[in-house]
Amino acid sequence: MPALDSPALGQLFTEARTHYGWSDTPVTESDLRALYDLAKMGPTSANCSPARFVFCRSDAARADLAACVTANNKAKVLAAPVTAIIGFDLDFADRLPELFPHTDARPWFADPQVARDTAFRNSSLQGGYFILAARALGWDTGPMSGFDKAAVDARFWAGTRVETNFICSLGRGNGEGLFPRLPRLAFEEAARLL
Repeated sequence: MPALDSPALGQLFTEARTHYGWSDTPVTESDLRALYDLAKMGPTSANCSPARFVFCRSDAARADLAACVTANNKAKVLAAPVTAIIGFDLDFADRLPELFPHTDARPWFADPQVARDTAFRNSSLQGGYFILAARALGWDTGPMSGFDKAAVDARFWAGTRVETNFICSLGRGNGEGLFPRLPRLAFEEAARLL
């Protein structure tokens, strides 16, 4: 498989930014389905696919979510055409006979702590795939972790075994409020060769 060219790498990584201001370009149900269908293809442990998504599109849903976020994130949630809640299903193993038919993998996750760690870790991966898939499809994103998890869980996952991992606004960024590109750690600061 050939490497992506510089413009593609720029769209996914080097030129992409976390957005805080949004245009009024709508994100349709069709757009969200296409985004999910791309993001779901990223690998997870035993294909466990524990991520669950709520797309807050309506004014009411965005207001409900805005009531659960920190003060500096309220305007972002209210302004974005969509804010996704990326959750993790603690009962993900129930779907393994369908998702991983090679063997019965459910016993691998019988320990509640193993199941929680696996669900959180792999939903984090899927959230990263979601961001990259959005960028690949021409959308901008604004991931956030400033929210009251218990409040989001109660409002959006009540009656389930799904918990919130993080939230991510989605749409066409308008460039407002962008910071200058922030530094990243050098290879020598973050990696070791053994």
